[in-house]
Amino acid sequence: MAFSARLSLLALLVVPCLHSLDAAEQTTLSTFRTDSGMVLVPVTVTDHNGKTVNGLKQENFTIFDERVPAPIVAFAGDDSPCSVGLVLDTSGSMRGTLGDAKSVADAFFKTANPEDEFLLLTVSTKPESVSGFTKDIAELEKNVAYTSAGGMTALIDTVYLGLSRMRTAKSSRRALLIISDGMDNYSRYSKSELMRVALEADVQIYSIIINSGDTGSTGAVPFRPAMVGKPIAMARQNQGRNFLEELSDKTGGLSFHAGNPGEARDAVVKAGQAIRNVYVIGYRPPDSDTSGKWHRIRVKADVPHTSVTARTGYYAR
Repeated sequence: MAFSARLSLLALLVVPCLHSLDAAEQTTLSTFRTDSGMVLVPVTVTDHNGKTVNGLKQENFTIFDERVPAPIVAFAGDDSPCSVGLVLDTSGSMRGTLGDAKSVADAFFKTANPEDEFLLLTVSTKPESVSGFTKDIAELEKNVAYTSAGGMTALIDTVYLGLSRMRTAKSSRRALLIISDGMDNYSRYSKSELMRVALEADVQIYSIIINSGDTGSTGAVPFRPAMVGKPIAMARQNQGRNFLEELSDKTGGLSFHAGNPGEARDAVVKAGQAIRNVYVIGYRPPDSDTSGKWHRIRVKADVPHTSVTARTGYYAR
């Protein structure tokens, strides 16, 4: 199937969902479920170096809904335009590493395709929406260059705002990229409130975690919670990093740790490739559950030595 035909198919699947939810739930985000019973799952496949694996076909994938295999009825795997919200932490906790964070943001913009659009938000005492969606990369780079570090850290509130603003995105592929050290000391929303909204939003969340020291990461290889055993009692900073890891993992994005500028730039290039080279799988759940309960999803690929990343589930309509 040609790329344009595949994109048209996905548009037909997504648009009815967004229309019906706007009518029924004016104050909520676009959700992962559809009225027609179709569930769309963005999937990223990476190798052991964290590089995106392209060229896979529908037959390479198997998807499970509550451990029950589900037939795949729609599939697309081409690079297509994306709407990306960039959340840049400019709070006081980033004073020593903001220069690195700015370099990461600039490197990310250089991975953009001409049809991509971007939204820029900054984290400080309160969230600030620096720009609406735009394709003007030069203006975004100028805005990033002019930012300075200071204030408290309302990271959770800023991510929450970013998810809300993603409702105005033009592309069906939507992602948030968070560049932060993970600290939060001034948000009104709780982690659990943000997690609930993130799980219902059709947005993948990627994070570049700027580290001040070694946390057991493997550099610019996608971090997964199972890679490091974490103690029960942890510092606030580690709690924030853990939360970003979990947020990315559960929404089908990737999380990277970066201990130096080189690792950070390598990580953001890989994140950019992953955002733009997502396989989208459409399937119908094995049953017509309307209880509103959480359904667990698992996606497998029959390609050796690769890792498959997808959102962990959805809420039944």
